[in-house]
Amino acid sequence: MLKAEVAIVGAGAAGLSLAHRLARPAPGSRRVNVVVLDAPPGPLRPPERTWCFWEDGPGPYDAAVTATWRRLRVHSPAGRALEDDIAPLSYKMIRSADFERLVEREVAGHRDISWLEAAVETVDARVEGAEIHARDDRGRPLVVRARWVFDSRPLGSVPAARTTLLQHFHGWFVRTERPVFDPGTVEFMDFRVPQPARGLAFGYVLPTSPREALVEYTGFSRAVLSRQAYEAELRSYTEDVLRLGPFEVVSTETGVIPMTDARFARRSAPSIFRIGAAGGATRPATGYTFSAVQRQARAIAEALYAGRRPEPPPAHSARSLAMDAVLLRALDSGRVDGAAFFSRLFAHVPAERLLRFLDGRTRWGEDLALGSRTPVLPMLRSAAELFWLPRRPFP
Repeated sequence: MLKAEVAIVGAGAAGLSLAHRLARPAPGSRRVNVVVLDAPPGPLRPPERTWCFWEDGPGPYDAAVTATWRRLRVHSPAGRALEDDIAPLSYKMIRSADFERLVEREVAGHRDISWLEAAVETVDARVEGAEIHARDDRGRPLVVRARWVFDSRPLGSVPAARTTLLQHFHGWFVRTERPVFDPGTVEFMDFRVPQPARGLAFGYVLPTSPREALVEYTGFSRAVLSRQAYEAELRSYTEDVLRLGPFEVVSTETGVIPMTDARFARRSAPSIFRIGAAGGATRPATGYTFSAVQRQARAIAEALYAGRRPEPPPAHSARSLAMDAVLLRALDSGRVDGAAFFSRLFAHVPAERLLRFLDGRTRWGEDLALGSRTPVLPMLRSAAELFWLPRRPFP
């Protein structure tokens, strides 16, 4: 039996970010005893992932950042290149293994943080707290009692929603024989790939050197593709569009992110909170999660050290979620051509403002100006339709 004020279940982006914040209390803060339960190696631990985000200036995770860029490029379906500087922002890429090592170094030897490898089986509410039942790496039962539990484990299914699309992707980390990449520019959305009847598809290139990059094929649709289909799309994109020439595939990355207007509960019991994607941190219209995770982790840590109730705040504003719901419906209904929609936005709106919009940091006037660059009538029809659509479980 272990006891702690705080238990963090899962060591993905959300769990690691919260542990990192709690390892750096402000001077004079109260002490907070923390236990982190990380799944042992095996099926419960996800494969290595890549997270991208943007921020203004240096950040707390720069020591683990793989690459940083200041320019984003979008290619329209017709091949027009739209390139923009995002200053003062920087677009950053971080690998999950590097992030884990950084956080583990930060908490190593910390007098108030314990790190356990254990497979969590249940998290149950108790009077004035919660009880976690788990098994350690030898299969022995383990019980942790905590005043507050922050659970970052993925949900078993997407909550009922009016619209749910999947952002699904498959990527190759490639090394080419000749220098073909521009290390200073991200190929943010390359629509020079075949487009589905509904939703959209694009290429995505994160160059880390003139000869190395992560090249991904990404789709927004109701269903994922087969492994063979992803490989074929990537082969066509790298050979026919990017024309990389001979290259080696060093490693691969695959993922699926629900993009949904579902309502995510941030609390499952009085002392048990959900954080990360399970708590609604994923931005519905884009799939970006990392920045919202940081906002929630910061607010939780500040509340704990101040002795307040540490309920995670909403990851996104009601206004942002409402606009995302309209866009998701417009894409899913086929009223809006996704590739043309995003190409038009990048052609008429500065990339830095678009990124601030995705972080929910634009003002009403900026949002209205951005909305005027969208297909107004199809978007209004989609907005009106939302009032009558029932919320249904995702197939």
